[in-house]
Amino acid sequence: MTPWMRWLHKWVGLLIGLQFVLWMASGLMMGLLPHDKVQGHEFRAHAPAPRAWPADVLAAGEVLKQAGSAQVIVSGWLLDRPVYQALDGKRQRLFDARTGRAVVIDRELARALAVASYSGPGKPQTPILLDWTQEVRDHQARSWRVDFDDAQDTTVYLSAQTGEVLEHRNSTWRLFDVFWMLHIMDYANRSNFNNPLVIGAGIGGLWLALTGVWLLVASFHLREFVPQRWRRARELTVYAPNGSKLRTVKAAAGDSVYVALARNGLQLPSNCGGGQSCGLCEVRYRGVPPAPTAADRAHLSESKLKIGHRLACNLPLDADMEVEVAGGASLWTEHEATVERVSAVTPFLREIVLKPAQPPGPEYQPGAYLQVHVPDYELPCDRIVRPDEHHGDWAALDLPDTLSNREAVRRSYSLSLPIDATDGRLTLLARFSPGRQDRKRQPPGKGSTYLYTLQPGDRVNFSGPFGDFAIRPNAREKVFIGGGAGMAPLRAMIHSLLSQGAQERIHYWYGARVLRDAPYVDEMASLAQRNANFSWHLVLSEAAECDDALVRGLVHEAAHDRLLKDHPALLDCDFYLCGPPAMLAATRQLLHRLGVPDEQVAFDDFKI
Repeated sequence: MTPWMRWLHKWVGLLIGLQFVLWMASGLMMGLLPHDKVQGHEFRAHAPAPRAWPADVLAAGEVLKQAGSAQVIVSGWLLDRPVYQALDGKRQRLFDARTGRAVVIDRELARALAVASYSGPGKPQTPILLDWTQEVRDHQARSWRVDFDDAQDTTVYLSAQTGEVLEHRNSTWRLFDVFWMLHIMDYANRSNFNNPLVIGAGIGGLWLALTGVWLLVASFHLREFVPQRWRRARELTVYAPNGSKLRTVKAAAGDSVYVALARNGLQLPSNCGGGQSCGLCEVRYRGVPPAPTAADRAHLSESKLKIGHRLACNLPLDADMEVEVAGGASLWTEHEATVERVSAVTPFLREIVLKPAQPPGPEYQPGAYLQVHVPDYELPCDRIVRPDEHHGDWAALDLPDTLSNREAVRRSYSLSLPIDATDGRLTLLARFSPGRQDRKRQPPGKGSTYLYTLQPGDRVNFSGPFGDFAIRPNAREKVFIGGGAGMAPLRAMIHSLLSQGAQERIHYWYGARVLRDAPYVDEMASLAQRNANFSWHLVLSEAAECDDALVRGLVHEAAHDRLLKDHPALLDCDFYLCGPPAMLAATRQLLHRLGVPDEQVAFDDFKI
């Protein structure tokens, strides 16, 4: 549940965080605006001094009889005229106190009343009768609006029934009113401080605080506060997939399998350093495995979970334990190779050909990957070789003057050709990771930077091969879908199948942003010409470079529209997927919706 909760916490936090910014900014602005101007006091005339009630007026009772159904009658002044105001529920009427005649607030009288309440330099404009206005939203009856042409765009509102001055509004108040609306989140009436949006934001803030505390607690384990030497000793026994025992290592109770092996010199494949985000460090639990966690479910297929596969970085050593590792003895083995050739196949995809010191064995299957040992380095940026035809692409990147890696790491790269097609050479395909290019700039990728500075003759150390992404030995129709550096394992698999005389239908759908980013286009087209059972489909997501001969869109959607949705025997196909995480997730969801069983979908998710 934790990854899902982290994801939800992040995005809800973004929404609530934006509202917190609005609350803070709007509150600050309302505090900075001058109070007298907001209240309309600046050009509001003082109320006239109380005057004596004249003796020549009618008695209130006479007017009350004339008003008929009026329940209350009060006396007052309308400019210099004494009046009675009769109240009958919501209805209000005015009567001249001397004559008893009804008084109507017409345009001229409204103008005179507005001028009497105003002390500024502006001149009144023609009064406008309104049924309702947002600027005097609490007044539900008709009102007169009288504008004055002063610097504040003052407007005086008067009741159309009684002539009472309701409000003085101006440009400062109108600005205040916008901030008020943002502050109370009542975007319709600007008056309800307990509207559903405010309540929802409040509940969201409370939920955010509670989940934040929960995630804080979930991010730490009690064992992390206990020194390793104080914890109980455990034994971790490692087996190869064929059942042969490789090694037993000592560990401290509470350590994860990933940490325990790393402390004993065994570095499991990982691009996230045990952060549960890359899914590379999987092992198979021997015995009754613990229930899979959310991180296990996020990275491992259901079929693997059923037979005990778990992420080593998420598997604590609470007791002695036995696990199988896919690489077997290769995990402890370090190989050496010499760089023979480095070729730029696209601006940011580079093919590196290595000649290993020892001839590679049959375990170097198409789909396997190597762990390149990236040493610590500090190199000038110009060590990256940039072909003339790619200078424009590299010039757009904002790279640091010095490229550095302060700590040795390992990075995973798939074989992009079968070794029997390269006379025992190891061919890798590496995408350059430029890091973030915005203000929060992050350095370029440590592994790709290292590979892009290699020259023929350089020495490289690596471990492997690893991985279980491999061709299933059958004659079923095969559909390959990939993108980016996912070209590498899929290319190796397709070359291997065709060179071995495969007769089944083989489809390869590959997605790139533009034609310039797509590697091996001519090679794939040539394979399709020479092999009637192989079809090659390049899909470009940007329309600008698409012509009639190319497919436009997202690769999984194109494969669905042009092949999968009308395929007569979809359940008889095997699928092989590799590419960027978003593409991989979308394609797996698509196949799931089409009813393709997980057992028929092989994928390689190494966060390329």
